[in-house]
Amino acid sequence: MRELYSHRESPLHRLDARVKLLLTLALIVFFNLVPSGAWPAYILFLSLVLSLVLLSRLGFRFVLVRTLVAVPFLLAVVPLLFVCSESHISVPLTGSLPIAVCAQGAVRFASIAAKMLISVAAAVLLAATTRVNDLLAGLRQLKVPRLFVAIIGLMWRYLFVIGDEALSLMRARSSRSADASVTRHSGGSWWWRARVTGGMAGSLMLRSIERSDRVYAAMLSRGYNGEPPEAEATRLSKNNRTILVLGIALCLLLWLLGVLTGG
Repeated sequence: MRELYSHRESPLHRLDARVKLLLTLALIVFFNLVPSGAWPAYILFLSLVLSLVLLSRLGFRFVLVRTLVAVPFLLAVVPLLFVCSESHISVPLTGSLPIAVCAQGAVRFASIAAKMLISVAAAVLLAATTRVNDLLAGLRQLKVPRLFVAIIGLMWRYLFVIGDEALSLMRARSSRSADASVTRHSGGSWWWRARVTGGMAGSLMLRSIERSDRVYAAMLSRGYNGEPPEAEATRLSKNNRTILVLGIALCLLLWLLGVLTGG
């Protein structure tokens, strides 16, 4: 597994991590406060994110591929399409069984989908232009509780460790003819492979627990007392402060536009 960070020489990469954290938070919060159906504001927020992609020199494909990971979560809001309180549009399915798609439901679904994807794209930009260590240092300098920051850092670090462990278990399973592409005679039935997968998940959990115990014991032996070291506080430069103020003001103006046009 690889981190999302992608090294580029761009103004967005050189920006202070605290500024990027606060601007990303402001963009996501203000955008999600825009009323449903305020399409002019949606388009402007999308244009803002696309401009940041150009500024970061990451490429649209890089951001798009990682943003589409959130698409399966849209299945949770599909029922909104069929919640009708007023007039609706009937979409025939097969035979005499139509599906009633509500116009209001379609607007709500499209609004939620846009908010989710654009928010994820903003988060991808943050992760791809800022190293994890810089993000954690920025959180500490923003006075986020140190223990919370330490938990985030450990979770992020061992997410990749567990991912590598899972890949090694999958390779071991494939070498024992439990690959999903093989036939019933060479690799067993689907039920048998499901049991193998369940056993692999249990083994991964046990390995993770054992590893966490070893890591915690090693941390205690090195003097860890539950409090991560304090980060050295540094002042934001004048340029960074200006960018922060202008960015938050722009997000606020776009939100006001959405409130005025959303009705």
